Amino acid sequence: MIDKQLLTKTIEDAIDGTPLFIVDVDITKDNDITVTVDSPTGVDIDTCMSLTRHIEEVFDRDAEDYSLEVGSAGITAPFRVPQQYRMNIGNPVEVLTADGRKLHATLKAVADDFSTITVTTDTKVKHPGQKRPVIEAVDETLPVENIKRIERQIKI
Repeated sequence: MIDKQLLTKTIEDAIDGTPLFIVDVDITKDNDITVTVDSPTGVDIDTCMSLTRHIEEVFDRDAEDYSLEVGSAGITAPFRVPQQYRMNIGNPVEVLTADGRKLHATLKAVADDFSTITVTTDTKVKHPGQKRPVIEAVDETLPVENIKRIERQIKI
């Protein structure tokens, strides 16, 4: 079986000095390897091919049979690592909280220690003395541990 730590180190060495970061490395018991990377500038096919070649130089297919798939996280894939949250600050997101709330918001900030995020949502607010509520942008800070899923939303 392929050593996940050695594979991860190999990938880290290959992307060192680039804007790329690892989102996920998955190895099944049948040695089916899936590597997911991302970057604030996007990930193109040439980058995936280059990373595939680098992995294949280190892990000899003759010594151990495996399949390898290297790809990008996808623009609307759920966020999995802090770098994805940080690179999407200012973008519209959909957040599903652990208590079942679904928020359509803008990602405003991510805590340095990645314990919380702040989102801005359009919320009806009724001010004293007014007859009708008005829609205002309201910030809400959410603990990351209470987020079930967050993904970027594409507005057309």
